Amino acid sequence: MVGSFLKSSPFSRSMFGTSLQQASKHMQVLVVLLWISVCCKAAADSVMRTTAETRSHLLYETFLYYNPFLLVAGMLWLWGINLRVFSAFKVNYAKVFDLDGTHLMWKGIWMIALWITLGVLTSMTLYLYLSSHGSSLAASQPVLLYSVIPLMMVLPFDALFVSSRIFFLRTLVRIIFPLQPITFADFFVADILTSMAKVLSDLERAACRMFHGQVATLSWFEPDSTCGSHSIWIPCVLALPYVFRFFQCLRQYSDTRDNTCIFNALKYASSFPVILLSALKYHVTLDLWHGLYRPLWLLSGLINTCFSFYWDIRRDWDLSFFSGLCNPKYSLLRPNLLYHYHSIYYGAIGSNLLLRWAWTYKLSAHLRHNYITVFLMTALEMLRRFQWIFFRVESEWNKISRLSSQTSSKETLKETEMLISPTEYDM
Repeated sequence: MVGSFLKSSPFSRSMFGTSLQQASKHMQVLVVLLWISVCCKAAADSVMRTTAETRSHLLYETFLYYNPFLLVAGMLWLWGINLRVFSAFKVNYAKVFDLDGTHLMWKGIWMIALWITLGVLTSMTLYLYLSSHGSSLAASQPVLLYSVIPLMMVLPFDALFVSSRIFFLRTLVRIIFPLQPITFADFFVADILTSMAKVLSDLERAACRMFHGQVATLSWFEPDSTCGSHSIWIPCVLALPYVFRFFQCLRQYSDTRDNTCIFNALKYASSFPVILLSALKYHVTLDLWHGLYRPLWLLSGLINTCFSFYWDIRRDWDLSFFSGLCNPKYSLLRPNLLYHYHSIYYGAIGSNLLLRWAWTYKLSAHLRHNYITVFLMTALEMLRRFQWIFFRVESEWNKISRLSSQTSSKETLKETEMLISPTEYDM
């Protein structure tokens, strides 16, 4: 009877199919939440099995191996929110980034973020469980995770969002080797990498331990070891994203001869003293550090923060905030605001200034032992970048819209002139 009713009513079949889809989605959410709960419970029980001395070492090592990919997943979750907001406000981000018709939408981004989140939590739980039970298989868990995720990125098969993976990998190559004119996507991704500098540094340290067979051992706790806290590779990797952006700016200047590119390059170069002076703590005496290098580090951090804050507001977001403060004739913002409410922009300006200090903190290699604090500072920097993306893409979309409007106006004017031109009717 139910079957005959559904066959006779298309509307009922549609409603029944929608109900099944909603029930399936709810079931998927429940399964994910249950899996996360099981992982958290098993991880907590495994940690409590260890002694107090072993526990601190185990937690520190676990944090080093798994916090980078958790932060990567967090950035993807935030990027999905960015895309959803852009869609809601009719921002054609595909045109902004010059994407084709097969680009990932926010749902696809969240799906990838979910896979990474579940994979990291599962691997971390197994690592803690095996370590707490003294199993030699514990060392295989982070190695497996660090092998599978890069492998998924470079798979040549037409699966797992292949077009988006190819676009991202090509963008990374263009960032590392700026041999072609810089596109908006090139420096946009490179800017995000500057916010992930601490993540890249931790990935290098974790990969170093795996390469030297120091996973689930205490040998790497020695500061002067190859992968220890005094390693010269730590500040080098921290500086890499800023080196990429520095050379991108020089490439842009070579193509455009716009002096703004030189000042932008100087902004990224101002991060180098922050990184270098911080790393010197492990190579100078304590008196010399407190008497000379620490004050210089604080000064360089202040200069870089102020420089970067000004650039965010005036150049990246295209807001006339500083001109308005100096001259009442100018608006503090700009006429064409996408998000309507002025309070959103003022709040973003204030929070950007505060969160810029977290950026300086996370670049400081000598603070790396405060791993919980550094994790929080890195997370705050990601939130700042998440906020920055809204206004940076808005600014670029306004430029594209203005150019399209001007081009359309010129074409209309030209057509009008052709229609009213009296030349062909002259006697």
